[in-house]
Amino acid sequence: MKSLRISIVQYLNTAPLVRGFTHGPLRGKYDLSFTVPSQCAEALRAGNVDIAIIPAIEVQRIEKLAVLPELSIASKQSVRSLLLVCRKPIREMQRVALDRSSRSTQAMVRILCRKHWGISPEFFEAAPDLSAMLEQADAALLIGDPALQFSLERSGAQVQATPQDLFVYDVVEQWRAFSNLPAVLAVWAARPEVLSSEVVRDFQDSLAFGMHQLQEISEEAARELGLPVEGIRQYLRENIDYTLDAENRRGLQRYFELAAELGLIPAARPLPIASSEESAELIAARRS
Repeated sequence: MKSLRISIVQYLNTAPLVRGFTHGPLRGKYDLSFTVPSQCAEALRAGNVDIAIIPAIEVQRIEKLAVLPELSIASKQSVRSLLLVCRKPIREMQRVALDRSSRSTQAMVRILCRKHWGISPEFFEAAPDLSAMLEQADAALLIGDPALQFSLERSGAQVQATPQDLFVYDVVEQWRAFSNLPAVLAVWAARPEVLSSEVVRDFQDSLAFGMHQLQEISEEAARELGLPVEGIRQYLRENIDYTLDAENRRGLQRYFELAAELGLIPAARPLPIASSEESAELIAARRS
């Protein structure tokens, strides 16, 4: 049988999710490819892959998907890898450059501008080059590893002037202040016909394997990114939440409702979570 094709976001925060596929007992079982979030979604939309980790908002834009249960990339309080970097205080922004690799965070920033900060700036997409973005805009949205690197190099500075006279806002922290809910940033989604209890179990087992290898993942990433091991391990353990628990689902539904209200998606449909034969308790036990 031909291997299922899986599209994976090539950011550090996905490493625990796919560790079992890349370094563990599931290595070689699936056909893996790596790219940026927006392209993962496009590959699934076009039918070029069977399963992908996609920006959460794309669940509402791509028809006939099933979301794998109990798995996501989320953040409960602050994330450090989704940053709005500004040359002036947030409510003075008039022009915002958005990392074109992003889709969910772009929408979240638009929601926060309208509903939380009460502003209506001009938005445009750009490559994730902070200096170039800030030459053209008052603020720049950075996501993923470039944002984490910026954050760790500045010791997690948030909402205050840095030595470069920049103001740095953690997008999830701002979402939490506005909604009192966590942010779900990405989910595993699939064409429903490819899913089985074995496939779902493999994805859950891959994360369980990754959570037991956080130190190894952090050491590898530290060498690659030139960042401190402990800062990376703390990010993966404390800033990122890999569950799709009830609170995360409430945060995601609220996000969908506001995105629909602003016309960013046609409607806020219920999250199409695939059924699983395993209970949440068994899944949690495997991760511990």
